[in-house]
Amino acid sequence: MTTAKSAARAAQESPVFRTIARIGYVVLGVLHIVIGAIAITVAMGGSGKADQGGAMETIRDTPAGVLLLWAIAIGLVALAAWQIAEAFLEREADSKKKWGHRIKYIGTALVYIAIAITAIVYALGGSSDSSQSTQTFSAQLMSTPGGLILLVLVGLIVLGIGIAFIVRGFTRAFEKHLDLPAGVARKGIVTFGIVGYVAKGIAVGVTGVLFVVAALTHDAEAAGGLDAALHTLAELPFGAVILWVVAAGLIIYGLFCLARARYARM
Repeated sequence: MTTAKSAARAAQESPVFRTIARIGYVVLGVLHIVIGAIAITVAMGGSGKADQGGAMETIRDTPAGVLLLWAIAIGLVALAAWQIAEAFLEREADSKKKWGHRIKYIGTALVYIAIAITAIVYALGGSSDSSQSTQTFSAQLMSTPGGLILLVLVGLIVLGIGIAFIVRGFTRAFEKHLDLPAGVARKGIVTFGIVGYVAKGIAVGVTGVLFVVAALTHDAEAAGGLDAALHTLAELPFGAVILWVVAAGLIIYGLFCLARARYARM
């Protein structure tokens, strides 16, 4: 463990590594802005996959898109490595809180790695369908003993993550991880953070609800990823308006991530 901590500390003290990790936040910002833009297209009656895959496909179709995808993968892997280093260097005195923080860091790192893998798949000319993958996962899980209970548990965990985003937004808990400037710039970044976290929390929370619905109805096709969650919002009463608001919130969250790249404590 001492060797791992030494390696983690050496990595965090590297200016190059720190810069690449900050690029990871830029990457997250760009992805959320693109996803939000696709969601607005859906709200207007258009088509498109409002998820990481859809964003990657949109980026790939731009000039130098493949190079951008490789840059996205590198930035996210670096950001994941930073999260893992944070897990090793966690200084919380309370043992329970320390392991809670470590689990959060590792979980976040795994999400970044998964998105990076998606970027690599698209850079190599492939594609992915998050909704289909989610439905396949749900079907396989439901076919196992106790699978329905496990699928409900997965849904509740994802719902809990969504609620955590909303709470983090309303309580402005993200501020403690930032070295913000004073004045109007600070107010603007904090406002973007509040709106962005709440919007993302809603989208993630709906994804969790879809898992629970799939389990309760014994219908794997009811499950889906972020794209399915946003399309579900569009089908609600006043769904187009709701989706517009959430989509705009995702774009604002993307802008917050761009600011976070500059002001995150690293």
